[in-house]
Amino acid sequence: MKQAFFFFILFFSILISNAQEKNVFTQQDSLRGSITEERIWWDLKHYDLSIQVNIQDKFISGSNCIRYEVLRENRWMQIDLQAPMLITKVVQKGKVLKVRQVGNAHYIYLNNRQRKGKVDSLTVYFEGHPPNTKTPPWDAGFTWATDSKGNDFIATSCQSFGASVWWPNKDHLYDEPDEGVTERYTVPENLVAVGNGKLLSRKKDSLKKTTTYIWQVKNPINNYSVNLNIGNYQHFSEVFLGENGDLTCDYYVLEEHIEKAKSQFKEVKKTLAAFEFWFGPYPFYQDGYKLVEVPYLGMEHQSSVTYGNGFKNGYLGGDLSKTGWGLKFDFIIVHETGHEWFGNNISNKDIADMWIHESFTNYSESLFLDYHFGTKAANEYVIGLRKRILNDKPIIGHYHVNKEGSGDMYFKGNNMLHMIRQLVANDEKWRTILRGLNKTFYHQTVTTNQIETYLSAQSGFDLSTVFQQYIRTVHVPVLEYKQTVNKIEYRFSNAVENFKLPLKIFLNKEPVWIYPSAEWKDISLTDVSSTFEIDPNFYIEVKKVN
Repeated sequence: MKQAFFFFILFFSILISNAQEKNVFTQQDSLRGSITEERIWWDLKHYDLSIQVNIQDKFISGSNCIRYEVLRENRWMQIDLQAPMLITKVVQKGKVLKVRQVGNAHYIYLNNRQRKGKVDSLTVYFEGHPPNTKTPPWDAGFTWATDSKGNDFIATSCQSFGASVWWPNKDHLYDEPDEGVTERYTVPENLVAVGNGKLLSRKKDSLKKTTTYIWQVKNPINNYSVNLNIGNYQHFSEVFLGENGDLTCDYYVLEEHIEKAKSQFKEVKKTLAAFEFWFGPYPFYQDGYKLVEVPYLGMEHQSSVTYGNGFKNGYLGGDLSKTGWGLKFDFIIVHETGHEWFGNNISNKDIADMWIHESFTNYSESLFLDYHFGTKAANEYVIGLRKRILNDKPIIGHYHVNKEGSGDMYFKGNNMLHMIRQLVANDEKWRTILRGLNKTFYHQTVTTNQIETYLSAQSGFDLSTVFQQYIRTVHVPVLEYKQTVNKIEYRFSNAVENFKLPLKIFLNKEPVWIYPSAEWKDISLTDVSSTFEIDPNFYIEVKKVN
């Protein structure tokens, strides 16, 4: 429990520190966070990534063959790689190309005319000492660790900072490789390298005493989901009979944890069953599902979910909601698997809209509880998480500068979605909406506006002011009320203009819907002793006034 508390305080100290910083953006922020002219003219089709890992020197080298389609003519291509990593050369059709570097952005001049509709490729060679992570996964780079037996135990993580901290790519979330990625990882022969997708082959080099593991992802994938995990892994697997047939579930854990994993990872099938019920079929049947032990807490790497939660329920053994329900499931298995639908299937175009990943996934935890333990458990869990909300800055970040919003995208965003479920007031309809969301935006990158518009249209409510209030401001609406002998008067304050949020209240324990606005309204009472309560599933403040 002490460890859980430490990690949680660390996480939020980082968020609070970020909240206090001044938003002063540089040219590098714009080059990284915007869809530049050197990016927009080409559509990413496939990455073929090869990496050799020198563990002793904490050094990597390799190449990335980038296949692309020309959307309009241009000869300058932007590829990103962050210092201290270096691009050593770029080759197309056997010729070395000119590269002009502006910080982390590398502009490659293509010798041949780029004709619209043409599919072509080039290969970027790179090397360097990738950053060492200090607090993974909240910073980025390589975690170089050892297991209890002294074997090397290594993993990558790079959300927010971007994949360009360790390999060269088109480092903007709007464009994913339509035809996936091939990963060729070369490591010492006594270790196993695990990547995304399915294992195609292993190739041993007895002279160099290395093994190259070749993994293939067939589906689009956001670049921060590409990962490399190295360890003295043991492998076991099972098959989940899902909505789209047999789904292969592979597990890679350290040798000393194999029995614990076989017991704890039974949670995977329970998680997949709950999420297929609520969200629709697992989005990556072709690439399989994988859970991989790593030397940090865990991350949502597509088809290669990483795990470091100690093989026990809760968040490192603790309950973030303080209701008891958080101990009914393994937080990392449930949360990071939820990202397969929100974050990996549906991905935000701009990191400012990261709430799309985190709000829905945090909300998925309660839907797991709903599926296995009932709606009361789900409600109590969501409400219990409110104490974690900071209201420090808006959930939406700054566009075009690679800047995400407040960490409230987790718990506050969760509560907003939970309220929308209350407005729909029909769980089967709500389930249809969530499943439709994943079907409508299947394997797409999206904007906040697209998600807002979809939820408003499908729910039958104009949710524009709800989104404006909860993701674009830090203010919690206040329902002010005053009660007399024969009526209750009420109104909203601390709310955006024309704020619309129907509320369920209980008069004498009976449910009644009211429709507050900025103006005073009233509801009649039949008895001087009438009781008045707000449904606690609505995240608002309530204030009695004279």
